Amino acid sequence: MAVETDVLDELRRLRTRIPKLAGSLAATVDGLVLAHDVPDTEPEGLAALTAAALGVAYRMADAAARGEFRELLVRGDRGYIATYAAGTTAVLTLLADDRVNVGRLHLEGRRSGARIAELVDTRIGPGGGRHADRLAARDTPAPVQDPARTIGTLPVRTPQRPAHRPRPQPGG
Repeated sequence: MAVETDVLDELRRLRTRIPKLAGSLAATVDGLVLAHDVPDTEPEGLAALTAAALGVAYRMADAAARGEFRELLVRGDRGYIATYAAGTTAVLTLLADDRVNVGRLHLEGRRSGARIAELVDTRIGPGGGRHADRLAARDTPAPVQDPARTIGTLPVRTPQRPAHRPRPQPGG
């Protein structure tokens, strides 16, 4: 049985455990769909957006010194989008209606994320995603910060000037 089939079975069981769950998606941290149960939503687009949001969440957790990424919750007018880490190579995204029990959503989402992590790590192997290097990095000493730059800010690149002068265009 392929990992996609096992993960899809987990997503279907998740729908039965969470009332008001509108859909679920398991993807790699790079934005590739592993399995999905998201009616009326394009799974590839959702996986790509999840990967982008995951990148921001990792940076926020690092900048705020809050440890490893665990989960992300977005609330809109018509419901919730919850994203949970599923090991180092996968992520679980849940779409829920506005009246969902958020505590139940978190409880079941975390459990399913752990199950999906086991499935993916068993079949594919751990540590293949773009953020997998963070596990190795957390066991090594942190580099010394530049005292002139505050924590959480990005270095600023100065714009480069062209080496040649642009030629004037005729008629303009």
